[in-house]
Amino acid sequence: MTTVLLVGTGEVGVRAARQLVDTPGLDRLRIASRDPQRAVDLVEAMGERAEPFGEGADRPPVVPGDVAAVAVATVMPNARGWVRAAVEAGVPVAVVGDDGFGELEAVAVSHAASVVTGCGLAPGLTEVLARHAADAFDVVDEVHVARVGAAGDACIEAVREARRGTPGEWRDNTWQTDRAFGPELLWFPEPIGVRECQLVRSGVGACVATVPSAGHVTSRLGVQPNTGRFRRGLGRDPKDQGWGAARVEVVGRRNGTAGSIVYGVVDRTAVVTGVVLAVVVAGMAGAVDAGVAAPAGVRTLGEVVMPVPYLTELARRGVKAAVFEGVVPH
Repeated sequence: MTTVLLVGTGEVGVRAARQLVDTPGLDRLRIASRDPQRAVDLVEAMGERAEPFGEGADRPPVVPGDVAAVAVATVMPNARGWVRAAVEAGVPVAVVGDDGFGELEAVAVSHAASVVTGCGLAPGLTEVLARHAADAFDVVDEVHVARVGAAGDACIEAVREARRGTPGEWRDNTWQTDRAFGPELLWFPEPIGVRECQLVRSGVGACVATVPSAGHVTSRLGVQPNTGRFRRGLGRDPKDQGWGAARVEVVGRRNGTAGSIVYGVVDRTAVVTGVVLAVVVAGMAGAVDAGVAAPAGVRTLGEVVMPVPYLTELARRGVKAAVFEGVVPH
């Protein structure tokens, strides 16, 4: 019997739970939450294949011995506690966040446990798309990632914090923070359209780990599209109903000819993140063949998946990327 433990009952946790209970190769889904009643409510909505796993605000994280993999869709510091608990139990774990888990590398290796970080829209799906595009080139020169949208209040605050922080880019195998960086207008798939995006440091590390040969890597974040604004006579603006989008541009050379590939994806941010997380953990548990091969230690999503089978599984679940045609290199 294949059992997965899902931690978190917020917007992402709810979407991940639905994806997991609808996975034929998964027999049981246990759901934990800092609010036990939310776990019970979500279990009732998911049906007979789900069951609550008592956590509570004051109870230390414990991973049961029959769990094949753990999905963490909660915020820090709660997320770190659950990731460590999974590692110490020798159970593979996938987590939405991508910061603050490097310290677990030695512990994960010693327990032969896999930790996959950044299992969301960006970082996450963007790195998979970057790796997929990079595979089309003999030499990769640049990778540029941009994103708008967030899944829940904690994610919105993380984006704001990233935009307030010191920007940076990876250039010539080192961090560069000594130049003046202005905003840039970038085009995303509809209904997002054009957005002003600001250079940030967040997310660059995941891209560098995924495509280490790239000499120039940047990450940009746009203003949140989910502000709840209304348009006169037209109701709520569709750009503000939790929609998110990402674009990934990879510049390289093949057979001596320079070119670029740009991928774009758009959907509700919580939906994409929930699907990305669910497919990773289902693959780690052996419940689905999605090209997930995570060694012991801490890795980013782009490092541990084969892009084609992983993207195929995402598309089967409704998350699809598109190619931008006729795009001038960055």
